[in-house]
Amino acid sequence: MAVHVVGLSHHTTPLPIRERVALEAAELDDALHSLHYAGAAEVVILSTCNRTEIYARDGADAAAVDAARDFLCTRGGLSDDDAARFVYTRSEDEAARHLFRVVSGIDSLVLGEPQIQGQVRSAYELAARQNGRGRPAGPILSRLFETALSVGGRVRAETQLGAGAASVPSAAVALARKIFGSLEGRSTVIVGAGEMSELALQCLLDEGVSGVVVANRTAQRAEALVAKYGGAAATFDRLPELLRTASIVACATAAPHHVITAEMVARAFREGRRDPMLLLDIALPRDVEPAAGSIDGVFLYDVDDLQQVVDSTLAQRRGEIERADTIIGDGVAEFMTWYRGRSVVPVIQALRGHAEQLRQAELERVLRSANLDPETAATVDVLTKQLLNKILHAPTTRLREAAKDGREGEVAEAARYLFGLDEIGGTD
Repeated sequence: MAVHVVGLSHHTTPLPIRERVALEAAELDDALHSLHYAGAAEVVILSTCNRTEIYARDGADAAAVDAARDFLCTRGGLSDDDAARFVYTRSEDEAARHLFRVVSGIDSLVLGEPQIQGQVRSAYELAARQNGRGRPAGPILSRLFETALSVGGRVRAETQLGAGAASVPSAAVALARKIFGSLEGRSTVIVGAGEMSELALQCLLDEGVSGVVVANRTAQRAEALVAKYGGAAATFDRLPELLRTASIVACATAAPHHVITAEMVARAFREGRRDPMLLLDIALPRDVEPAAGSIDGVFLYDVDDLQQVVDSTLAQRRGEIERADTIIGDGVAEFMTWYRGRSVVPVIQALRGHAEQLRQAELERVLRSANLDPETAATVDVLTKQLLNKILHAPTTRLREAAKDGREGEVAEAARYLFGLDEIGGTD
């Protein structure tokens, strides 16, 4: 009953196809149910903007891989040629290694990004809720995902894989902290209301900025962002006024010209501003006139400055991959030892059960014929139990060791043959 992952990701598949295959949260329950009835004894689905992966354990007919592949191809409208190009399959220890690298952030679009651990946890917990017994998708995938989350935690705690700023907005926040120290309570203006502006706003709000104003060419877009995150909305005509008080100004419009000129910034200081001003220009083309950076009290950083921070961070993170892979290797070994050990448990149980039946039968025969007193009978019972345990200790240990070495199949088969376990039906 093998464990597999079948999926596609940013490594293999263009965005339009990933978008077609990705599942909304409301669709996951039905998808899990469908895959279960198509042949997956256990299943967890991980679906993010960069990957959709189905983790599954085979049922009796070993149909989990076909079920998962058919599901992805049907959902994405993929031909056989598309499937061969875009869809990957990993099994057993390679499936475990893949999941552990995913949850650690090594396989992410942005190396070491932290969000993936929460996404993996959510996928696992959703399977638990559908399962209804608090055991996500059954005992095998439960153990796999619990080990994965533990490995991901170790990687983040014991390496620098997640350290530093690895995106332009997070780099902007890192520079802001260098200038101001804590950003708690710092007044902030976000210029623009698009995706990059929203990312910058999220990063700054996480640092505790306050008095946020979103300024945009049209009030409607600014008001939509404010409705989501709080603060006040404004249009560009208020920028001269806002520059007089804002500690941090983050700009990310799509304007073809400078939205903030050097004269606007200089005027803010002429009109009484004394505190430093941080201008974070993450727009292309640039929103802030470069000459503004030469004004006393102004710190101006553009996309190139911020990208240098990002590149430095990613270089540092790449240097941590080897350490992370060592931790991941430990996790794979731990999981596979447990997983392979399960396959010999029925043989061990059958062997011990058969031996105990023989012991009981012989003990009853002796007790009937020898007319032993209760105390002696109890002594014989204990003695035969101890003798049985000593005899079975070596084969039991060898079976478990074989599982650790990946030889569980051949050794278990030999044990069934040598002890006649198949004949008594003890390993089904």
